[in-house]
This record gives sequence, C-alpha cells and structure tokens, in this order.
Amino acid sequence: MAETDPRHISIADFDYPLPEDRIALFPLQKRDNSKLLLYKNNEISVHPFSGLLNQMDAGDLLIMNNSRVINARLKFQKPTGGVIEVFCLEPADAISGYQHALSTHGTSIWKCLVGGVGKWKSGSLKKDISIDENNLELTANITERTEDAWLIRFDWNNPQYSFLEIIEKTGQVPLPPYLKRNVEESDRERYQTIYSKEEGSVAAPTAGLHFSNTILTGLKKKGINLLEVTLHVGAGTFKPVNTPTMEQHVMHSEWIEVNKDLITRLLTTKGKIVTVGTTSLRTMESLYWIAAKILLQKEFSPETGIGQWDIYDEALIELKENRQKMFSILLEWMNSKQMDKLYTQTRLLISPGYKFRVADALVTNFHQPKSTLLLLVAAATNNEWRKIYDYALNNGFRFLSFGDSSLIVFDKAVKAEW
Repeated sequence: MAETDPRHISIADFDYPLPEDRIALFPLQKRDNSKLLLYKNNEISVHPFSGLLNQMDAGDLLIMNNSRVINARLKFQKPTGGVIEVFCLEPADAISGYQHALSTHGTSIWKCLVGGVGKWKSGSLKKDISIDENNLELTANITERTEDAWLIRFDWNNPQYSFLEIIEKTGQVPLPPYLKRNVEESDRERYQTIYSKEEGSVAAPTAGLHFSNTILTGLKKKGINLLEVTLHVGAGTFKPVNTPTMEQHVMHSEWIEVNKDLITRLLTTKGKIVTVGTTSLRTMESLYWIAAKILLQKEFSPETGIGQWDIYDEALIELKENRQKMFSILLEWMNSKQMDKLYTQTRLLISPGYKFRVADALVTNFHQPKSTLLLLVAAATNNEWRKIYDYALNNGFRFLSFGDSSLIVFDKAVKAEW
C-alpha cells in the first residue's frame, strides 16, 4: 500500500458495530489476566497476556508511557443547587511543563472543558475543601474563551498546598465517557499503570494497564530493556471523528517528554522496538519527524512541535533515512542546545498508508469505532483491522480502556525499508 496523505480518508470506512455488553466497564481482578490477541505474519492467535514474553528477544526495547492520570474532574455546586463540572485538560502555559503548573501554590490557570457552562453566567465558583484538617476554599473564574475550551483560573486561600494536592483531594478520576458509570475508589489505582510517575494525563495510557510486576520482572530477566517516555494523554484521545473526511478533523495535541539517554539507547539498539500503547508509538514516530525537520529545515521549534499535516510535506515524506541516522541527528541537535530532555507537542496523525520509521510492534487495546486510534491500528495492520476486530468480537474479547490486549507485529508492508 502506497504512503499517502490521509486528508481524503473517509471515516465511515472505519466504523464497526460495538455492542455495549462488549465494553469492559471494570478491569479484571488481576492486571495480567487479560487475553492477548497476536497479529503476526497476517495470522491471528490467542494467548494470555504473559505470552508477550515469548514474542520478545534479549536486546529488544519495550517503550512504555510513564504518564500518570490526575484527578481532572472538579465539580462545583452553585448556591441555587446546580452542578457545574470543570474538566482540566492541560495547563494554559503547557510549554512550561505540567510539573510547573501542578506544583504552583495559591493559583493555577488551566485550559478546561466546562459542563453546564450556560449556568455559569458570571462570578466565581466556590468549593470548600479540607486537607490535613485544614479548611480552605477553592475558587474558579473564567478568564478567556478559546476556540475549543475555556481558560479557568483556580485560586485557593492556603498557599501551603500545591494545585496537585488540591485536585488529588477534591477532584475525580476522569474515567472515559463511554464507561457510563460512577467513579469508584478502586479506580484511583486501577486506572493507572503500575509504572506511572509523571502527573499530567487526563486519560490513562490503557495498553499499560495489563502490566504487572510479575510481567515486568519476566521481561527484565529475559534481557529486554524497559525504557520510559512521557506523553500526557489528553481528552481528545476519546474524541470521535465527526467529519466526513480527515481533512476537516482537528487532531488533538499532546505533550511529550523524552530523555537524551533514551535517544542514545534507540540509536544503538539492534533489537526490535516494541511500543506499549498508541501514545508510546506516536512519541517514537514523532522523534523521527523532529529529526527530519532538523535535517531539512535546520531548526525545530519545541513550542510548535509536529503539526497534523507537517509530515505530509513532500520533502519530509520523501526523506529516506534510517532511524539510526535520524536519532544521531536528534542527539547532536540536543547536545548543541544543551538539552537533557526534549519537551514538545505532537499532533501526529497516523492512518492507513503510513510507513513506520521507528517502531516494530505495538501493544494496544481494542479501540472505539471512527476514532483516530483505530486509524492508527489500520495503518499498523496494512488495513486488516476489520479482520482482527471481527475475530475479537466473535471470540469473547473485552473492548476499550479496561478491555483485553493485542500485540501487532509490523510486517514489511507497513514499514519504511531503507
């Protein structure tokens, strides 16, 4: 399949019937008890999730997203009794980093969605909070309307506490809307991967939910290198494509953070690069395109990052350089800027016809119809996604965030060979 610009892809071609009873509302009691559908050499086989170990060899790299979900849903009750929900998407000044915004004391400004905003005519929303037997008041004020959200300024009258401490105490776990259930106490733990560290996501990198300490120990014993990146998952990951073609769809932007040491490891590895989740995959592929911009345009702006259509620029898409050279270029550029970490945003859209420059395989769950995540799976399977999803539906697989897993091993048809 030729590599093509996805603007004219019809999203109607990526729909499928998903009965509600196939959506996993809760995780399994044990993380690694899920099933693993293996798609390799155009064939499907079924394994326990632990079967992932048998598909990897010593020297392979397993790339995991260590982002941690924050309690992004804040509910305020008006004096009249109405409830307004404020959903924190990302810091207003995201380029300064999520940790900066979450560690602020006394005030913090976030880009938010607001449920019931029509009831919020003017003035502040207020909420009483108790932390460590200290009572304080959290207030929220609209400062600006953006194209697709609101900028909300949060203030609290006890500056000894950070914004992260505030939302951890009073916010709710942002479960996906398609689960259609109330948040339970167990969700605080089970909607996190066991290796989550860097707070900032408003949705879990769900492919990682299957990993247990037993699985990670087994991978290490086999000589598989476990490496971490950070991509803070935004609510846009759940946003269905509501336009007839991809040209009108605005791809969500997400912030990524990659250590220089990881790029060095990528440069020197001779094994397979296996990505856990679409977030890790998009991060790895974005690194190639960042290096491509540096090579062809002599510069790269971390604040601007990778745009939705950037890589379909003729000069970039025709670039035929292997990943080792591109990582070498990226590493040299970071050294010239005295950067230990690369922090930037990406709107990378991967769809059928895309040739993977970095990743060799993908661990992922089963995704919503008409979603950009399903487009990515279609790209990874040479557009054989329907065969895989029909099999999963007909053989008792559980779907979406708390559902079962798959391992897609890329064949030559979907990889850039040069």
